[in-house]
Amino acid sequence: MTTDHPVTTAATGRPPEEADQPPAATAHRRRGLTWDQLTGTSPAAGRLLGQLSVLPALLAMAWLLTGLPLLMLGWFTLPLMLALSIPLTAVLLAAGLRSARDLWPVPGWWPAARPEAATGQAGATGQAGAPWWAVAGVIAVAVAFGAEQLIYHSEQIIVLRDPASYIQFAAWISRHGSLPIPQSRGAFGGGGPLTFASPAFYQVGGSIVPQFMAGLPMVLAAAFWAGGVSAAVLVAPVLGAAAVLTFGGLAARLTGPRWAPLAALALALTLPEQYTSRASFSEPLAQILFLGGLGLVIDSLTAGGVRARVLAGLGGLALGLTVLVRIDGISDILPVVPYAGLLLIRRRPQAIPLIGGLGLGGLAGLADGLLLSRPYLAHNKASVLPVLALAALVTVLTAAAVPVLRRRRLPVPDWAGRRGRLVLGVAAALPFVVLLVLAVRPYVHPIPLPGPHSGHPGQTQHHYLQYSLHWVFWYLGGPALLLAAAGAAVLARRCLRGGLPAWSLALTTFGWIIITVLYRPAIVPQQPWASRRLVPGVLPGLILLAVWAAGWLVILIRRRYEHRLLATGAGAVLAAALAVPAATTTFGGWAQQQTEAGEITAVHAMCAALPRDSSVVLIDQRVSGRFTEVIRGMCGYPAAVLASPTPARVQRVVGRITAADRQPVLLATRRAALARYGIGLQPVMRLNTTQEEGTRMHPPEAVNTIDFDAWMLEPAR
Repeated sequence: MTTDHPVTTAATGRPPEEADQPPAATAHRRRGLTWDQLTGTSPAAGRLLGQLSVLPALLAMAWLLTGLPLLMLGWFTLPLMLALSIPLTAVLLAAGLRSARDLWPVPGWWPAARPEAATGQAGATGQAGAPWWAVAGVIAVAVAFGAEQLIYHSEQIIVLRDPASYIQFAAWISRHGSLPIPQSRGAFGGGGPLTFASPAFYQVGGSIVPQFMAGLPMVLAAAFWAGGVSAAVLVAPVLGAAAVLTFGGLAARLTGPRWAPLAALALALTLPEQYTSRASFSEPLAQILFLGGLGLVIDSLTAGGVRARVLAGLGGLALGLTVLVRIDGISDILPVVPYAGLLLIRRRPQAIPLIGGLGLGGLAGLADGLLLSRPYLAHNKASVLPVLALAALVTVLTAAAVPVLRRRRLPVPDWAGRRGRLVLGVAAALPFVVLLVLAVRPYVHPIPLPGPHSGHPGQTQHHYLQYSLHWVFWYLGGPALLLAAAGAAVLARRCLRGGLPAWSLALTTFGWIIITVLYRPAIVPQQPWASRRLVPGVLPGLILLAVWAAGWLVILIRRRYEHRLLATGAGAVLAAALAVPAATTTFGGWAQQQTEAGEITAVHAMCAALPRDSSVVLIDQRVSGRFTEVIRGMCGYPAAVLASPTPARVQRVVGRITAADRQPVLLATRRAALARYGIGLQPVMRLNTTQEEGTRMHPPEAVNTIDFDAWMLEPAR
């Protein structure tokens, strides 16, 4: 792996900008025609694509770096956020956008003097600029994706799953600017037999601690300040569109600008990407930081001096901040540590800034987890502790190896020797072996599942998560999987031999994510819920590898048969193989149906129905699970849960609330549950809406109806 580039290319004796271009290009250059004129590329288009594709990550970084310390101090307010985030945003944009990439891989549609020059060697000097149509194509895909998600966006704010939990988390901090959430026991006369926890909100001592990391809620809080909950539910489509745009930029860096629109389209068509971009999931924001961080690090490899250091530092910071959005980000960015160690060994200028940015972002995430979300980490310690231990081990081993290898210098492998050829052969075969193992493991190593499992009666029950490769097959298609394996095989050989340095980090990082996530998704066995695990790195990685392989095959056909029309036709067939299966699954299901519609209006009506100075007691499991935090955070009234209610217990709680000079309010899902406690019952919510169908052994194809009912009783004071 190399990151520095000589002034001339040893194989040709020509400057690299000529060596990396097709012979026809250099011939026309000598006749007075530029490469840009020949191919229709524009330096301005290249700069625009480079800047737009890292812009979402830079904006997210500025907001998160400002918001976390203010939230920890209890000062997370709009005036302070604007006062501090605007200058930081200006600094990051000036540093990141002024250093934006203006050199791109030579497109794969042309024959090349060297294969590396035409198949995405972003680490080498390539063509200046990009075609305007490619830039417009990436932007168009991102805008169309965002528009569709806005049309069908979810209003999921009643707590059933993570999106509503994030919304309620954001609603609280946007109003109060601090954590944890107080229980307000005084409003219930001291609490007595009441509890204050609810799903995704832990009761810890005298406080309530929200589940999850604070990254996404801090972003959602900006929308709450701008337009309330109606604006907050629109953040997910905007983040999804920004993630597609960022991915298009990364694809341009690794496969060439001409292939970037196809890569962006392939991702936008997948059902998991659409699913997580319609409700407030953390995955699109994590995508922006992760993919944008990789793009910035790749840009640093073609830069020099201060520019290289700035880009590497910003890239490391973006990668590290994924931990502030998803605790799983620790695992995703783990390969960056040995990669940074390798840069140190080779004395590259990007090494120290990359390590510093990665460490700062990672520490911000860990600080959030330990200080603001400790119960969440404790609840998931079975998966968090092994990842932390592995991260510590990798860091220690890398730190120990760097000084030793710097003194001794890395040996140059003899790839022409028998051992070298064996290593290259194993590297090329590994992607296909992994694919085969994941495909057959449900049938070779069945693990019984307790309880009912979908499938025909009498069949052996297999562990559901062993079918993770089937998910990819449903949502991306078999041709993409095979192309991705082929791309990984060729790229592994070339990266080991020192070619394609831009792919070295991307290949190892995506390879690690794909293997670890598909081996152990660690999620509830239900689709499309479980498909969210594929969004941050699995689908983007597979699509990048598949698109690169498509470009590589087109080049082989073009060079072998010297027939441009044949190569173009092959490219069209490969593009269809990448796009059609995903589109068939997505638009054959619920993609054009809105879910959770009407929840905002229903919640506003419930809040308006509650009397002033209410202390709300929820007395059945369903209503307490769905509405406790909604009442506390969005209605603004103290809320508590009375488990196992009896007339005597209810009377005692009502008496304490009355003694505290508050209005007691009882809430239940069914009218019959309140009838024995008094008269004057009234419905405060009667909503019939839809949610996506939950499936196991096939992708979701429909929506199901769901009812939200709540009845209120005001006992006499």
